[in-house]
Amino acid sequence: MRVIRMIKDNQKIFNRLMVMIDAAITAASFMLAYYFKFYILNDGPGIGVLPVTEYFKLLLFIVPMYMLLYYSCSIYAPKRTVRRRFEIFGIIKANFIGIIALIIILFLVIRELNYSRSVIGFFYFFNVGFTSAFRIFLRRGLKTIRRQGYNLKHILLVGYSRAAEQYIDRLADNPQWGYVACGILDDHIPAGTLYKGVKVLGRLGNLEVILPENKLDEVAITLPLKDYDNLKSIVGICEKSGVHTKFIPDYNGLIPGKPYTEDLLGLPVINIRYVPLTNTGNILIKRIVDILGSIVGIVVTSPVMLAAAILVKVSSPGPVIFKQERVGLHNKPFSMYKFRSMEMQTPGEEKRAWTVKDDPRVTKVGRILRRTSLDELPQLFNILKGDMSLVGPRPERPGWVEKFREEIPRYMVRHQVRPGLTGWAQVNGLRGDTSIRKRIEYDLYYIENWTPGFDIKIILMTFFTGFINKNAY
Repeated sequence: MRVIRMIKDNQKIFNRLMVMIDAAITAASFMLAYYFKFYILNDGPGIGVLPVTEYFKLLLFIVPMYMLLYYSCSIYAPKRTVRRRFEIFGIIKANFIGIIALIIILFLVIRELNYSRSVIGFFYFFNVGFTSAFRIFLRRGLKTIRRQGYNLKHILLVGYSRAAEQYIDRLADNPQWGYVACGILDDHIPAGTLYKGVKVLGRLGNLEVILPENKLDEVAITLPLKDYDNLKSIVGICEKSGVHTKFIPDYNGLIPGKPYTEDLLGLPVINIRYVPLTNTGNILIKRIVDILGSIVGIVVTSPVMLAAAILVKVSSPGPVIFKQERVGLHNKPFSMYKFRSMEMQTPGEEKRAWTVKDDPRVTKVGRILRRTSLDELPQLFNILKGDMSLVGPRPERPGWVEKFREEIPRYMVRHQVRPGLTGWAQVNGLRGDTSIRKRIEYDLYYIENWTPGFDIKIILMTFFTGFINKNAY
């Protein structure tokens, strides 16, 4: 019980204990790597091998360095709401940086070449494995303790809003976090009103009475926008009582899940939408990949494109390449290339609607090209020119853009990046005659969470799921 109370009441003491355990695991992993190398795989250290005391001395450098890396990678942040995979990723990241630093220092800086490379390699895998296993064991132990009603944090919500409901929803869906919402204060909702078992206890003015009388662990300020005039006074009351206070804004629908903040000489600025591809370095990386990828794609698919061009030409009268105006980066129009898959039409007929299933305008060859996405291959030249990217939201025609910008909130955000040959929405089956709103959700997720690795994932998924699709007409 004393340990449980310590965990709840003093996160600092708990973190210090974690540091000590991690240090012990790191030291044990390193010595186990030495034993595994020289006594399990071999019959002993042998002649010319550094004595074990030299490896012990190295721990005086390794252990403090790894503890600093764990701290910088947020391994010691509170774990209640951190997902397990993020914690494991942090451990892997810290160990990877640590092993690279160790190799550089030993073999390049001080040129101590007698330390075993195998020992260092085994140390990496042992330390990641044992540290991750310990964290998983710890999580399960804390989860069990919380299910028994211990190590819980009791929270009072100040303000009834959509943000308050969403917060209660998440606490109810994740009991392993160990949070208990014990009530709500609000000036507009009658006392006694219940939301998923959480009762409105009274008005905002009751906060000064409740805080001294109740042993609350936290206060979550969830005021509706109309009551933000009270925010400063409520924060002051909470700060005066010494209770931990968090603020959950009632405008989360306007900002992304991971808002990009700036510090302007002490003035916090929240950007409404963070787009990684507005960063010059990210733009350069993506453009280099696009150029190299499009060149490789053109070379590799040139026989396929030649065959498709011949089939299009002999199957129906008209040009082989179909050019259509689309809207790209920064709302600028460009001509997108495709193999022609329809009978020749007047401009008015061509703009009348999207292609649907069994569309009579599509030729027999065009139907095959569309179903296999081979009609999109000429867009590799759009990518090489800079009109498009390998991965990004699919571009739309100007008329549809004007329509959707009025009907769908945040639609125009997708034009802050180059349109793509394939995209997150497309590899998830959202192409052709499917929900445009659902597509926008996937596009916005991609835009806000872009990384080079995410692009690689989408490209690989395209090879397995994106070429042949039942929604491609």
